[in-house]
Amino acid sequence: MKFTDEVDLQNKRIIIRCDFNVPIENGIIQDDTRIVKSLKTINYLLSQGCSLILLSHMGRIKSQDDFSNNSLKIVAHRLSELLDKPIIFSDNPNRNEVFEKSKELNSGEIMPLENTRFFDYPENLESNNDLQLANFYASLGDIFVTDAFASMHRIHASTAGISRYLPTYYGLLIQEEIRNLNPLITNIEHPFTAFMGASKIDDKIIYMRGLLKSCNHLLLGGGVANTFLSLLKHDIGNSIHSSSKKTLEELKEILNIYQSKIVLPEDFIIEDNQIRDIGMKTILKYQDYYQNSKTIFMNGTPGQFEKDEYANGTKRLLNSLRNVEAVKVVGGGASLSAVSKFNCEDVFTYLSSGGGASLAYVSSKKLAAMDYIERHNQNKMLRKI
Repeated sequence: MKFTDEVDLQNKRIIIRCDFNVPIENGIIQDDTRIVKSLKTINYLLSQGCSLILLSHMGRIKSQDDFSNNSLKIVAHRLSELLDKPIIFSDNPNRNEVFEKSKELNSGEIMPLENTRFFDYPENLESNNDLQLANFYASLGDIFVTDAFASMHRIHASTAGISRYLPTYYGLLIQEEIRNLNPLITNIEHPFTAFMGASKIDDKIIYMRGLLKSCNHLLLGGGVANTFLSLLKHDIGNSIHSSSKKTLEELKEILNIYQSKIVLPEDFIIEDNQIRDIGMKTILKYQDYYQNSKTIFMNGTPGQFEKDEYANGTKRLLNSLRNVEAVKVVGGGASLSAVSKFNCEDVFTYLSSGGGASLAYVSSKKLAAMDYIERHNQNKMLRKI
């Protein structure tokens, strides 16, 4: 594994996979943390005289209607403001024209391309790691730098596939993420308390198993907690939860093995027969676990904090960490938005840009796209020999 500051990349045309998947509401970016975190690598490569082609996804593209709401144009504008320099945004879907434009870039110029997931409709070319698409991306530059930590748990054409065709290195954000997440993986200071809150649990069970092996307590919220509560015959009304038989069977097994580690909410804020937030009794219980911890990992939120009437649980839990002497890491888009909303950036040891990625890395010590890249880097080295 080599990082951009360990190799000579002067005056190269660099393709950088960033993660600019930021929350946008009414045309306004609500939290630009992921954009800001990308600047370290971008500025470093600019200092080396490189020209840059930036790739990122935004949201999910499942229909024609999704195109208008998921353009990266607003991100490009914000990036230009942060860099205090003009950038060349390419919203052109014509591959030949994009190719020609990339070859015309001069040293110091930046060209973000439109949402990589626009290639997911009508065919899932990006998400299925279509190698023709990956090869097209690779044709735009000399070097591939992957810096999209928040997307590294997915093997997509732009996160991993490009590495088959170009020399590939890791950006400074990924270097930073790995360094700051390692205290949750090796030489962990116990007690280690993790919080996991998400709307869906089906695709996160593997991460839950990994966390439960290393943590002392796993506090649950959102749809994850609701599914456990439903399994235990609690009335959760119409609250979001999984009804998958496979998921429920797996959760039964997890409960049998880790019942002493799993901590569920006891009271709630309910509206329209749906659980919207945790209640005061649960807030105090979760705070007690935090107060007695030496390592804390928060991934997700306990309630729908975006609305003030359901924000009490999230706000109180975040603020309760201020007086806790511990390694405190928060990860994920929703979590970062909550941290920003309640001005709790200074509460944490580290703010991870990745939600699913930080959860995957902390729980399994690996990331799917990183494994893919390392495998193909190794193959390229063997071919040289």
